[in-house]
Amino acid sequence: MPIAKKAADGVDLPSKKLEIIKILLGADKSGVWDHTMKILVTNDDGINAEGIEILAKTARKFGEVIVIAPEDQCSAMSHHITLRDKMTIRKHDFAVPGVSAYAFGGTPADCVRASYLGLFKDGEKPDLVLSGVNKGANCGYDIQYSATVGAAMEALLYGVPAICFSQNYFTDEHECHTDVMHAHIEEILRDLISKPLDKGLAWNVNFPSCKIEDYKGILFDRFPAQSAFWDDVYVVEDNNTPEKEVVLKTIPIEKAQEGSDMQAVIDGYISIGTIRNTVIR
Repeated sequence: MPIAKKAADGVDLPSKKLEIIKILLGADKSGVWDHTMKILVTNDDGINAEGIEILAKTARKFGEVIVIAPEDQCSAMSHHITLRDKMTIRKHDFAVPGVSAYAFGGTPADCVRASYLGLFKDGEKPDLVLSGVNKGANCGYDIQYSATVGAAMEALLYGVPAICFSQNYFTDEHECHTDVMHAHIEEILRDLISKPLDKGLAWNVNFPSCKIEDYKGILFDRFPAQSAFWDDVYVVEDNNTPEKEVVLKTIPIEKAQEGSDMQAVIDGYISIGTIRNTVIR
């Protein structure tokens, strides 16, 4: 399958970034990786989710991997952090050989924040943060709510490169096709760790839910669609009590702007773009 991709525009590579490339691309001339890179893997679906196992297994091919992920489901928590409640951390029996994993009693942003503000000593902190693979696309306005993205935004505060991975699906009633993700996640990770971004930017990767024969390629430089992936409506249900129930009902949209992350995924492409932590200058 030919890959439709374009290099990121205007990526400056001063000496500091070249040093990052040397760290991230720890391969000798024979292509053998030296596995000195330290990679932190987290997610927002929880440590027992299938997606984080896939991502950790892939990341293991590029370096030393440690998983610190929420004990519970944390979707749509954005960049929420815990300030007043105590958090817990415990060793987790993880399915990927050679990977140490810990269940953390906090949000994805907490997992990253604690890693750089106490869990790791200086000189032992991870060189790269990977977040995902999320169950559900993180495109358009949904990026704002995503705790998968929130973990990456937290990493950027410490000057650490970050990449988000998400797998589109429609509803639990529809089959989620993950063949494209399984086939291409390794090559995409290999490519993106060799492309450091400007300060305050992270990569955002979204995989389509389509059969491999319907897959069309990879599109770079996708911008966030100017809508959510779902048409939401809040419905007040009358249950004949003073306290009413408010229920969220939603359906996936079928079309977005051309050139957007959302339209790429809808059309059967892998979408790759960048997202910015706007507080970083």
